[in-house]
Amino acid sequence: MTTSGRAPTRVLLADDHALVRRGVRLILDAEPDLRVVAEAGDGAEAVALARTTEVDLAVLDVAMPRMTGLQAARELSRLRPGLRILILTMYDNEQYFFEALRAGAAGYVPKSVADRDLVEACRAAIRDESFIYPGAETTLIRNHLDRIRRGEPLPARTITDREEEILKLVAEGHSSKEIADILVISAKTVERHRSNLLRKLGMRDRLELTRYAIRVGLIEP
Repeated sequence: MTTSGRAPTRVLLADDHALVRRGVRLILDAEPDLRVVAEAGDGAEAVALARTTEVDLAVLDVAMPRMTGLQAARELSRLRPGLRILILTMYDNEQYFFEALRAGAAGYVPKSVADRDLVEACRAAIRDESFIYPGAETTLIRNHLDRIRRGEPLPARTITDREEEILKLVAEGHSSKEIADILVISAKTVERHRSNLLRKLGMRDRLELTRYAIRVGLIEP
């Protein structure tokens, strides 16, 4: 129990790098009100653990094998509506912040400032508040206000969940047949989705799709 008499927040931590998980766990377990009770090496494992383990908060890396942090966040939001979610990322951009919110996350924290901001982000999430790390606030608010003045909507999601799955697998180097086998769809359907991705994103080939996947955090460089 914490000094306030309340049980610590139970955290599910997901990152495919064991060293990163160890570092994040040290940060969280050092706090009396936070306790890591489960660890996962990818998004699919995180979702499976959330089905069997009592957790209050999931801290998810973005670029993980099998299922990204965003994909896991969407699934966890459907599976456990009361579960709070935070995204850890190497990437810092406005589009990504709104993607995280759309996926059901309370916010995101760049790994570069995790030692400084992650604990407060966890506490904000448990209070059911959105967390914007301090370095991003000014830019996000300025851009948001500029859009309102210009009468523009917030950034729209460009691709569907299925297209995102296929984009990730293409960027990881899988062939159309391999992707079809993994997703249990036909190779023709994979090719159609790939064509749609190229058209929507204004790109020409796998290399450009891979660069885009890195830029938005689906895979790591």
